[in-house]
Amino acid sequence: MKITAQQVNELRKRTGAGMMDCKKALVESNGDMEKAIDILRKKGQKIAAKRADRAADEGVILAKVSTDGGFAAALMINCETDFVAKNSDFIAFVKSILDLAIENKARNADELKALNLNGRTVEESIMDQTGIIGEKIELGRYEIVEAPAAFAYVHQGNRIAAIAGLNKSGDFSQVGKDVVMQIAAMSPVAVDKDDVPQTVIDHEIEIGKDQARQEGKPEAILEKIAMGKLNKFFKENTLLNQAFIKDSKQTVGQYLKAADKDLTVTVFKRLALGV
Repeated sequence: MKITAQQVNELRKRTGAGMMDCKKALVESNGDMEKAIDILRKKGQKIAAKRADRAADEGVILAKVSTDGGFAAALMINCETDFVAKNSDFIAFVKSILDLAIENKARNADELKALNLNGRTVEESIMDQTGIIGEKIELGRYEIVEAPAAFAYVHQGNRIAAIAGLNKSGDFSQVGKDVVMQIAAMSPVAVDKDDVPQTVIDHEIEIGKDQARQEGKPEAILEKIAMGKLNKFFKENTLLNQAFIKDSKQTVGQYLKAADKDLTVTVFKRLALGV
């Protein structure tokens, strides 16, 4: 049976698979479009099984805010190589998943994976991409924030993204943008010192004591020295206490208060490849 270019193009549009893969699947299915789609999907499953133990350390990270401004999501889809991560079709695929997540306000990765993307679940579509591309493709992370005003930032190259929420809405677009850029650049561990997990605090105190002990400081003052180091840790690693990257003479918290005395950040998430 002769396979036409029109059939190949239709299958390619429906699956996103390469031209030669589409032609081979149509030949194998004797021109049956639905059987050809199944052949391509089974190919994806086989490749996924073969590459299950491969490291997928590269990928694309995107973030976006809903039209109502109160919901933001950040998505990481991993692949094996930088070559695939920079491919415009792959970036468009990740964007289509994020758009779907925002549209449906998916609250977690399980909800996202179950959403319908062009007749397939997101989870199935990701596996299909493994067959199309020939690399291990997987959902790395999916994070959301909900707040009166949500903001998102994607650093050039799609390798780092940040989303954050402010406690009130209003004319804070520049403030919100500055906050998510700060988060992307400075990687804080928490909004404020009270939000730092106790396990992290205990760990930092022990490190401070060990450092002072190795410097020959007396045991009686180790706790005091460690607490000083802890305060420095809070200043450098909690968002509101960090020096504002656009003006190091003020903290992020002071910058927010200058915009509105009651303004603060309620929540943030940061995604980065290799972290």
